[in-house]
Amino acid sequence: MKTLRFLHSRQPLGPRSCQRSAASCRLLPASHYRGRPSILQSRTLALSASSLKNRDDFGSSSHTEVEAEEDGDFLEDSEVEELFQQHVPAGIGQGQHRVFIVHPDVKWGRRKQHLTTAELMMAEAEGLVNTLDNWAVVDKVILSTKTPEKKRIFGKGNFQFLTEKIRQTVGITGVFVNVDRLSPLSEREFEEAWGVKVFDRYSVVLHIFRCNARTKEAKLQISLAEIPLLRSRLKNEMADLDQQGGGSRYIGGSGETLYEVQQRLLKEREMKIRFSLEKLRKKRHLLRSQRKHREFPIVSVLGYTNCGKTTLIKALTGDSGLQPRNQLFATLDVTVHAGQLPSHMTVLYVDTIGFLSQLPHQLIDSFSATLEDITHSDLLVHVRDISHPETVNQKANVLNVLKNLQIPRRLLSSMIEVHNKIDLLDNYESSEPGAVLVSALQEQGLEELKNAVETEIVKSTGKQILDLRVNLSTPQLSWLYKEATVQDVQVNADEGSAVVKVIMSAAAHGRYKKLFEGR
Repeated sequence: MKTLRFLHSRQPLGPRSCQRSAASCRLLPASHYRGRPSILQSRTLALSASSLKNRDDFGSSSHTEVEAEEDGDFLEDSEVEELFQQHVPAGIGQGQHRVFIVHPDVKWGRRKQHLTTAELMMAEAEGLVNTLDNWAVVDKVILSTKTPEKKRIFGKGNFQFLTEKIRQTVGITGVFVNVDRLSPLSEREFEEAWGVKVFDRYSVVLHIFRCNARTKEAKLQISLAEIPLLRSRLKNEMADLDQQGGGSRYIGGSGETLYEVQQRLLKEREMKIRFSLEKLRKKRHLLRSQRKHREFPIVSVLGYTNCGKTTLIKALTGDSGLQPRNQLFATLDVTVHAGQLPSHMTVLYVDTIGFLSQLPHQLIDSFSATLEDITHSDLLVHVRDISHPETVNQKANVLNVLKNLQIPRRLLSSMIEVHNKIDLLDNYESSEPGAVLVSALQEQGLEELKNAVETEIVKSTGKQILDLRVNLSTPQLSWLYKEATVQDVQVNADEGSAVVKVIMSAAAHGRYKKLFEGR
């Protein structure tokens, strides 16, 4: 492992060395090696052979190793892009797809969905497919099952019916089985039976993420989340190769099988991605510290995907740079937008990634660096699409994700619930106390929401509302405008003074007294 890191650090990614570095870490499909042992040894083991050759050199250069690791383990922009483009999970990112959707309707047991229906789950699966350009739903079917944990998910009769229906449907290029994750065995079984690529929610959602990724951090997080898919693909390919007697052979006297080599390279890549994400996490922590130092309250706006978070932030801030899109997971990266409350206090609204039901923890964990911003907020605003037939289930899913993220209790208890898209309902009235009713698109209910945000921010940040008497011949008033939120100024011209109503933190008030009240 150390030798691998050392070699990476000796190969910085530049115009001349980019190709060489990519080759050293490339994971080639097992099918590539059938009947070609010489290529297997020369390509897959290029890194291992070099490692063995240079082991003596490595042992005598510990100081160089440390320096090289510090510089080399962090992925440069070009390397991130190369990694992102190089290892798209097989079959999903190649052109258009005509998809057949299968939804297993679990009749009982722990996997049965109690807050929704099979029809609504199917509608969400269709929405996921239709979000992707050049993807289309050809046909769909809901099939009941009592054995969702089995390899084929369905009983013998239903599986035979499904197989015949898929084979008889013309033009299918993929089948979307609407479960959170398929095991490698299930995926292999289905693909052999149906003759097309098989997807689950994990792979489809991850592909949507991939299509929407713009920043280095998003691409790294997606690359990390794709590693379980690559491992599943590797298991399937090795099982296929083992049938031909090639997967378990030792390679070139190294003491490793092909499967062990591929697994090791995957682990290498995972460690390097995690290291880079940790660097970015520290950078985000620094930025948060700078925002805290400037005492801008932070409001995280969250909710189920496509509930209207970005549209609401645009309406609250007037930020013309925000371009909301009517699609799932349009927002992948955390963005921050300044807005003013009725008291003229400036707050920072944080636009977060949307949530979705039945997402595996591995996918949420990969985006933990992004979701971490939620835990460092002063206030949470939970936006619900109140016009959606699944709105109650969506709320339950969001609260469940927040619980898994271990959000502080103070944030959950002060969270403001916003019922958005009321313009799509006739005479909507909420039965939930404390909910704020808005239409972000029509800009209805925004003042009520701003007032609610201001009330909770004053509570959560410990800011004080004070009436301060200032001498207009001193810099007191200008200091207050700079360091606090000035709400009102009552000037007494005869005395050359004013009473200023301000909202300020205890720390700012302490600095004010130290500067001016001792004079």
